[in-house]
Parts: sequence; structure tokens; C-alpha cells
Amino acid sequence: MNVLLIGGSSRMMDAVIDKLNKGKHRIFLLTGHRNRHAAYKHVFERYHYLYEDESVKDVFESVNPDIVLFMGAYDTNFDWHRERQESVRYTASVMNLLSIFSMTGRGRFVYFSSQDVYGNSYHDDVPASEIVSPKGYKAMAIAQGEEICENYRKTQGADTLILRFDRVYGIPHKKQEENNPCFQMCLEALKTGKVSASDRRLFSMLYLNDAVELSYTVIMAERPALSCYHISSMEEINEIQLAGLVIKALGGGIRLVNNSVGDKYRLVLDGRPFQEEYGQKIFVHYEEGVEQAAKYMKRHADSFISAEDTGGAGAGKIWHGVKTVLKQLFPFVENLICFVPFFMLNSKAAESGYFNKLDFFLLYVLLFAIVYGQQQAIFSSLLAVAGYLLQQMYRRTGFEVLLDYNTYIWMAQLFIVGMAVGYLRDQLQFIKDENDEEVRYLSKKVDDIADINDSNVRMKQGFETQLVNQRDSLGKIYEITSSLEAYAPEEVLFYAAKVLGQLMDSRDVAVYTVANRDYARLFSFTSPEAKKLGNSIKYTDMENLYQDLKEHHVFINKKMDENLPLMASAVYTEDQMELIFMIWGIPWQRMTLSEANRLTIVGALIQNAVVHANRYLEALTNKRYVEQTRIMVSDAFGQLVKAFFGARANGLTECALLEIKAKDYIQAARTLGKNMRQTDYMGVLDDGKFYILLSNTDEKNAQRVLNRFHDAGYECCLREETQIWF
Repeated sequence: MNVLLIGGSSRMMDAVIDKLNKGKHRIFLLTGHRNRHAAYKHVFERYHYLYEDESVKDVFESVNPDIVLFMGAYDTNFDWHRERQESVRYTASVMNLLSIFSMTGRGRFVYFSSQDVYGNSYHDDVPASEIVSPKGYKAMAIAQGEEICENYRKTQGADTLILRFDRVYGIPHKKQEENNPCFQMCLEALKTGKVSASDRRLFSMLYLNDAVELSYTVIMAERPALSCYHISSMEEINEIQLAGLVIKALGGGIRLVNNSVGDKYRLVLDGRPFQEEYGQKIFVHYEEGVEQAAKYMKRHADSFISAEDTGGAGAGKIWHGVKTVLKQLFPFVENLICFVPFFMLNSKAAESGYFNKLDFFLLYVLLFAIVYGQQQAIFSSLLAVAGYLLQQMYRRTGFEVLLDYNTYIWMAQLFIVGMAVGYLRDQLQFIKDENDEEVRYLSKKVDDIADINDSNVRMKQGFETQLVNQRDSLGKIYEITSSLEAYAPEEVLFYAAKVLGQLMDSRDVAVYTVANRDYARLFSFTSPEAKKLGNSIKYTDMENLYQDLKEHHVFINKKMDENLPLMASAVYTEDQMELIFMIWGIPWQRMTLSEANRLTIVGALIQNAVVHANRYLEALTNKRYVEQTRIMVSDAFGQLVKAFFGARANGLTECALLEIKAKDYIQAARTLGKNMRQTDYMGVLDDGKFYILLSNTDEKNAQRVLNRFHDAGYECCLREETQIWF
């Protein structure tokens, strides 16, 4: 299957890629940054876009992923040293990624979280159902990411999965910081030669490879039982025990500082629900895992410590300082070494008739001026002067050499040439660096312009499509709503939900009819999600919704309350509420004033069709009912039954038809009418039998009505449309 990974370079990302590759999945990667030089093995395609970039939507459409895996708490694209600023960017990134994912309408979104969302101390292992208690901007941002995933799962029906890992540790990336206790203790040991620990702090850790192996099981599960799992080894350890393992792995020279004071703090995630559902086996335990991480950091200590760090195991600071000094001294040492052969060549040239005019000291100064610049040119000039004076004193005294004006002329030309060439070299290098920086800047600008152009092209295409289709125009809306006139009067209100869903671009729409001033009853719906409030609702108890509808406004669920529709509108006739339209399945970015205005217009046009149908039926009241009863005649009742069963076949409503065995159906109607709702119907068909049609009633609920009718003294049974003669 196609898997889209989202996140920066890290050991976690590498391990996930390796596991997915072994599973024969096609891997796509959204890096979240502009760097196009990072290499990833086994990745089919890489996309170098920021999370807020417009092109991310195109990436989702192009990849069409079966699984989207966001690294979340382990994404290295976020610099948590600036927690307040990064928390805002993190939350916006999660929201943008999930909104784009929800628009694709397929696949699973997996969010990697961590134990950071819990900031309190817990006596028992923390279950996934425990309310989060984040402390700090980073923890709050990660918790908000979880909440966003849950909201999309509940309101949009998105398949989201949250995996909370309990302190993942392993072999770190060079020059990349981690916040797990193992890394922090190893780093402290390398920097200071000591490890601070407390036996009052207890926790559990999970080795990276084990974490990826366990998470892969639930990621690939067809139907996980839960939406949030804790991935934890549940092997408790305190800081003193962990410090002992670190000191043992790093060797001698490190001392333990016991800071066992203060209150006890314990945080261990409860992974038993995961263990019971999928099974769990830990391959790398603390002794082996800590040893691998500590020895790696010791071998590559230069990648984790700097010259400013004090202490350090195994004289780490001294060795690091020596290497830094050697790096700075290398050009001077090279200069001194090269001076020796040039000194010898110049001595031999002075004795040769062919080369006595060739100045090897000048060539030596020019060489280092060209390679290293002005600084080394001055140093090589000083060495050349010293060598020249030494050679001259072979034949003359030092006093004679100092009195010779030719000596000063030679020295002057040597310094002038060396410093001039060194200065030119430095200037050329400066210009080259500036040009390279400008090229990088302009290249980034070109990429941005290309992205902007792509966005403009998509906008242009969108406007062209809108101009051609005119989906939002009043003419188009009127054309679609006018299609209701093609249905029979009994069918209009059923297909109003379907038309409303088509115009509002939503799969989850419900139409409620107002029974009285407090209650409304479900009449038709387009999906099971749309009828989640039930067949009968007391809309006056829904304060926010009722207040807006009472004021003839469109209700918009700004608080994302899962017990209320995302948008709702009421249809009035002479200040009397008759219908309530509820819309559930729309993206949050479309919950705008523009959509509210469109819902108002659509509702008014649908109302026209419904009123027209009702007036038609009212005009035929005398012909539709048996005189002075609620019993419909065979023609009218037959059309109504067909309308209900047709709507049920299209998934727009539920209904049940009961055959009542009674010789005097007028008396039966009077008796049974007391046990019926206002939305139920009675009538006779061409076969001469008496029937009752129960609206918005499935077979299970119909059995309850059957029992009530039996208690009233009438035998009855369920009938299907195919069993009836019309």
C-alpha cells in the first residue's frame, strides 16, 4: 500500500522507513523543509514542502495514500528551544495536514504522540483514557494535536489513530539532541564527568526498534478497537538504576551525584490494552539498549560536546580542545614544513649559474598567499626574510647585511607582493562566498515563485471551473431544487434531504419536521451519521442551536460540539417553524458566512417545493381520507406507501408497514390511534385490508408497536412492499 510519511530526519524516521520497506510498502516522504539534499533509502518519492505550503494538497492528491503517518512529537522540523513560537506553528501544521487529509476521504491518519502530554505524577500505570495534563508549550502543542485528531474522527468520520510512546530511546543522530533520560544522562556524563540522578523519579523506557515494531502492528491493523493506544514496555526503572547502567557502559572516570530529595514522581504508561489486543514482546531490554546508546555517544563524543563543556569522561574536554587547536594551527605548521624545501632550493639556486636569478622565497610567499590568503602571506614573508638573512650571513657579517640597502628593497617587494596577492585572494573568496549566498537566496526565491505560480495556476483553473459549472450561482441552485417538482407530492420531503446534500456538498444531511413547540421528528436522512441525534429530539434543549434558529439565523457549530450538527437551518411559515435542516459532514473551513447564506437560499427554495406539495395534498383532503377519520383511501395510501418504501430503498428513511387484522377498521383506527404518533399513517389498500405505516421505524422498534397493538386486542404482522397488492 501507499504510505505517506511526514516529518524531518531522525532515527525514528529511519527506523519507520526501514520497517515499511521490509513490509513491501511504497513509501512517500513529505520532509517539511526546503532542503533538497537529504538522502533517504527506500523512499519512492520525496516532497520538500513546508506543512503550510499550498502544494501539500497536491502531494496528497498525487500520492493518494492508504496511510498517512505524521511523526508529531518526534518531528525534528520543530525547534522546541523556542517553545511558544513553535507551539503555534506546530498546531497550525497539524490542523492543515488533517484538513487536507479529511478532504481526500480515504486512508488512515496516524499521529505519533508521547508521554509528554502527562505532566502529573501517577501512582498506577496511566491508561489511554486518562485526561491529559500537559505542562509547558511543547506538551500543550502535542496534546492539542491529539485533540485535533479526535475532533476530526468524531465530526468528520476520519480514520485517525493516536499512538503515545513512553520515552523512546536508542542510538541518536550525530549533533541531534533528544529528550529521553538515557540520552540526557550520557550527554551529562560526557560533558561534566558526572551523572545526577534521583531514586524518587520513576519511569519506563522503550527501545526505538521495539517501539517501531509494536506501532507497525496497530498501524497496519484493519480495524483497531481503539483510537488511541499506549506503546510502552511497562518496565519500571528509576534514575539511580539508569545512571548505574550509563556509568557501566561509559567506563571509569564518571561519578554518580545522588539528588534523591523532594516528592516522588512516577509516570509509566499503561500498554495493557495494546498487549491484550495485539500481543507484545520486548526484544531490547535496558541493559542492552543503554549500553548501545552510551557506547555510540562515547565513540562520537565530538558530535555531542563542544570546547566550552567542562569535565568529560576520559579527558574528553582536553582531547576536544587539542583537536580544535590543531585545526587552527594546521596552516602554520604546513607553512613551516614547506619553508624547509624552499630554503634549500634557494640556497642551491644561489650557487647555480642558471638559477641564481630565480627567487624561490618569492615563489614560496606567492604560493601561500594564493592558497590561504593575506594572513599566511605575512607569516610566510617573515619566514622568508629570516631565511634570506641567514643565507646572506654565510658570506657576510650580520652588520654588513643590515647596512645593505638591497636587503630592505628585497624585503619590501616581498611583503608588497605577498600582501597584495593575499588581499586579492581574500577579496575573491569573499566575492565568491557572497555570490554563492546570493545564488542560494535566488534559488530559494525561484522555488517560491514556482510554488506561487503553481498556486496561481490552480486558482485560475478553479475559477475557470467555477465559471463553467456555476455551482454557486442562484441559477444553478434553482435548477437543482426545481428537480423536486418531478417527484410525487408524497416524495418531495424525502428527496429534499438528497437535494440539500447535493447543493451543500455533504454526505450527511437530515430533515426534521417540527411536531410541536418542543419536539422535532426525523423525516429523512442521507447517512447513518446524519441521524445520530435520534428519531425524536427536543430541540428547545439545544440552547445554542435553538437560539439561532429562533432568530431565523443559520446555526454554525463554532465550538465543534460533537452532539450538535456542524450547520443547521430552520424553515418557517408565518413565524411557525416547520422544518429543520441539519448538516454534519462538511469540512471546518467551509463553515463560513458564505455557506450559511447558501444554506438559507437553498432552504427557502426547498420550502417552496414542499409548500407546493402540501397545498396540493390539502386540496385533495376530501378525496384522500375516509370521511371524518384519519384513514386514507386506497389510492392515496398506496401512493404514500410507495413513496416511503422508495425512499427507504434509496437510504433516505426507515419505515415499517403493519397489517391489522380487523373486521371493523374504523373502530380499530379509533382504538389504535391512541397508540400512534402524529407522523404515522393509517389506510386501506386495494386488497381491502387495513394497514398502519410507521415512519422512521426499523424492524426492531416495530416489534414494540406490534406488542402494544396486541395488548390493545388486535392481531397484526409486518408486511413488505412485495407482499402487497396495489
